[in-house]
Parts: sequence; structure tokens; C-alpha cells
Amino acid sequence: MYNDVYKNTRVLLTGHTGFKGSWLAIWLTKLGAKVCGYSLKPNTVPSMFESLKISEKIHQSIIGDILDETLLSKTIQDFKPKIVFHLAAQPLVRLSYTEPLLTYKTNVIGTLNVLEASRSTPSVKAFVNVTTDKCYENKEIKRGYREDDPMGGYDMYSSSKGCVEIMSSSFRRSFLQEEKSMALATARAGNVIGGGDWSQDRLIPDCARAINQGIDIKIRNPGSVRPWQHVLEPLSGYLLLGQKLLQDGKKYADGFNFGPSEDAVLTVSDVAQKFIQNYGKGKITVGEKSQLHEAELLMLNIDKAKNILNWVPTFTANEAIDLTVEWYKHFYDKDIDMYDFTIAQITEYEEKLKWDIQN
Repeated sequence: MYNDVYKNTRVLLTGHTGFKGSWLAIWLTKLGAKVCGYSLKPNTVPSMFESLKISEKIHQSIIGDILDETLLSKTIQDFKPKIVFHLAAQPLVRLSYTEPLLTYKTNVIGTLNVLEASRSTPSVKAFVNVTTDKCYENKEIKRGYREDDPMGGYDMYSSSKGCVEIMSSSFRRSFLQEEKSMALATARAGNVIGGGDWSQDRLIPDCARAINQGIDIKIRNPGSVRPWQHVLEPLSGYLLLGQKLLQDGKKYADGFNFGPSEDAVLTVSDVAQKFIQNYGKGKITVGEKSQLHEAELLMLNIDKAKNILNWVPTFTANEAIDLTVEWYKHFYDKDIDMYDFTIAQITEYEEKLKWDIQN
């Protein structure tokens, strides 16, 4: 996979204690990378990072804040990574309404801290900056947003990620024009699902919690449309983009969307119904509609990733939900080693990805 560019490669991963970060840490380790994670402590109970004892599997785990410039710079300079995957963020829309300052400090200033520390470390050749599909100025249009559409955001989370995209572009043009400087790209993904997510105010974790507590699943906005994808889909895009940056440098230093195929663009209600059907139990009730603004319609255009990176989404929506349900079932049944099971799901995805590319 990925031409073995990650084998024995030193990789710095921020946000490694989070949901996507945990999956990426496991996958990078499986690919033979020496992973140094830098992140705050997990903020959910349970957490995938702690339950699967990921700190024992990777090369090094540093608990720290990306706003702590001294510790962050020392970690990067001491570890001397070749590539940085930056996932650390305040990732919740609803929290950004109550914590706007924290959201902007973490997502904008924190990202700038990671960029500056990486730029000052000669070993760093590539930097994948993970943002979100919500970075676009959402006009509720019935087409997928393209990479050259305007940045924006109604809420503070979305606008902070729009700022990160603009800042990344400025940083690249201001400081990274020399051939030997690190290659910086941004990656934008949609609503990601998969086992191991226990974040608040997210549909799939809410479903899993409710089913295992024997209570109804309450959904706020059943008609809202999102681009749903299994966590391994965007991560495969990040890894492919990292490979391209390491091999071909500035040619791929740009922004890329990593979204699902059109059949995976579903309403919140559709996804919740599919989840309980696959799980075999559960009941949905529609709760009081949120008074906070949340987008009703959001989709991504992925033509650029397909044409330039030769990246394609692999799972259907049903496959993504089935794999997610399977993970949570085994976790709550406590009938299997969940680290090994997670590795098995990654291996299954790799095989499917290889087959899709070859055919």
C-alpha cells in the first residue's frame, strides 16, 4: 500500500487520541510507520484510544496542547518527522456556539503553531492539514462543493475551518515556494462514521449509546442531508495525498475533497434507520429541533481527487453502516480483541481498495 512510503518513516500525528486520529494511528502503524502522536487527553468515556491501548502500539505518545508552542516545537524538533498529519481540532459545530474563543484558538492559532514548528524542522518534507467539508460558504445548493468554491461558514466552527484553509494557502505562498521547503496540502472530508466514535452531538455515537442504554434514539434534524462515509475512506485519501507529497513534492500541494459517492449522500433519518436495521434493535424519536443553526444540505464534489490523485470512494453507504454497527456490537459484547478487530477491518478495506483500483 502507498508504495511503502510509510515503512520506517517518522510520522507526527496531531489529534491521535481522537476518533479519526486513533484509526489513522493504527493504520500508519500497520503500514510500518514510526508514529509520534501529539494531542490532548481523550475527552470521551469510553474512548477508542484508551480502550484499544493505542499508546502502547505507536512509537511515542505525547499528551499536549497545540497551543503550547514550547512543548509542540520541542516535540517536533526532537522527533524529526518526515511528514505531519494535522488532525487536532475543536471539531464540534454545536460546541463552537458556547466556546467560540476556544474554537478559534485551537483551530486557527493551533494550526498555525503546528505549521510554524514544522516549517522550522528541516526533516519535515510534507504536511497534510485536515479541515472539513464545512469550510465552504454553504448556500444549501444541490450540487457538491468544488475546491475552488468560496470559503465561509455560518457557525464559528465552520468559519474557523474556512480561515484555516485561507491561512494554509497564504502560508504556502508566503513561506513554501522554494523547492526544498515542505509541501503543504489540505484535505476536506464529509460526515465520517465508524466504530470507536463516542463524541457528543454526533448521530452514530448517539445511536450506539442509546441502543446499549436501552433508550430511544433522539434525532434533531431528520431531513438534513450529509455526505456520509466510513472513516477509512477519507483516511485513505489522507494517506494517498501524503504519499504524493513525499514523492512529488509541490505538484500536489493544494486542497482536495474526499467525500463519498452520490449514493451515500443521505438524510439523518435514513442513516439512523439503516443503523437500527443493521443492529437489529433500537427506536427513533424526533426530538425538539435545535435552536442553533445547522446546515440542512451539504455535499462535496470529488472529481479533483479522482482525476489528480486517482482516489475513489470504495464503500457504499450500507457497507459503511454495516462495518460501523459490527464494530460497536463487538465492543459492547466484549467478545473479541478490538485492536485486532480494527486491524482486520483495515485489512478488509485495503483488499477492497486494491480490487477497485485494479478493476
